[in-house]
Amino acid sequence: TAEGKEQAAGIQPSSDPEEVRQLLQETTDACHMVELKGTPALRDVKEVKASLERADRGGSLNTVELLRIAGVLRSARTVKAYGEGDGVETGCLEHLFWSLTPNRYLEDRIFGAIISEEEISDSASPALSDIRRHMRVTGARVRESLQKIISSPSYSKYLREPIITMRGDRYVVPVKSEFKNEIPGLVHDLSGSGSTFFIEPMGVVKANNELKELQAREEKEIERILAELSAECAQFKDDITQDYDLLILLDVIFARAKLSLKLECTEPRLSDKYLRLRKARHPLLDKKKAVPNDLELGDTFDTLMITGPNTGGKTVTLKTLA
Repeated sequence: TAEGKEQAAGIQPSSDPEEVRQLLQETTDACHMVELKGTPALRDVKEVKASLERADRGGSLNTVELLRIAGVLRSARTVKAYGEGDGVETGCLEHLFWSLTPNRYLEDRIFGAIISEEEISDSASPALSDIRRHMRVTGARVRESLQKIISSPSYSKYLREPIITMRGDRYVVPVKSEFKNEIPGLVHDLSGSGSTFFIEPMGVVKANNELKELQAREEKEIERILAELSAECAQFKDDITQDYDLLILLDVIFARAKLSLKLECTEPRLSDKYLRLRKARHPLLDKKKAVPNDLELGDTFDTLMITGPNTGGKTVTLKTLA
């Protein structure tokens, strides 16, 4: 996730032993889960806090914002199921999975009402379904009337082409400029060359007006639906925000786990008395080429002198130790 990348890039070493143990245990438990069941699905998690704040203040969210909120809810549901399923031990991560609060009702409400960023479903509300049904009937009536005109032998000679087109959301026919007065109606456009007039015949003006009115009602109903969904999101603002934060946290933990598995790492046991590393490799070097080193210090001796020729690995050994 975008915020997960930011947080991962900002990780700093810690000198608090308890914090270090906690972080190591999280990574180990996540590695165990990844090896057994893969990684949790987090691709739908995108930033939603600003949208939730605006919805909480009474603002109406757009389709993109609502789909992102539904995406977070879907991720919360699937990730919670990932953490609870198959009887796999989640270890210290259990409380994170347990704290997720899916909301299948709101998730389904949004995905059921919004098909894509540009399209609202007919089933979003009974009123919208009814308006669109009337739009289809009226549109068909307009096209049928215009089809009779363009198919009529008495009118065909006046037309540039026997087709129905649209100008400004209104159905029109292309008429040769020299015959523009032969077809009574409203001129909506003119071709670049001036040779074609796009005319709305008087016989379809009323139906076109009705269609325009239905389109205005459709837009108003869509605005109402988006406002209603936004208000419902505002009701669950705290839960959704918490889900988002938990999913980002899990994203970073599982990113650490995947890196650990990729580098074939093992969890170190912490000691404040001595250091003992076995086959340690610098994590930024190619593991197929890097020469592993065994290092000890602080148990039977507390001073270690590293000597050798240039490019012999002294600096890399010190960096590996660090």
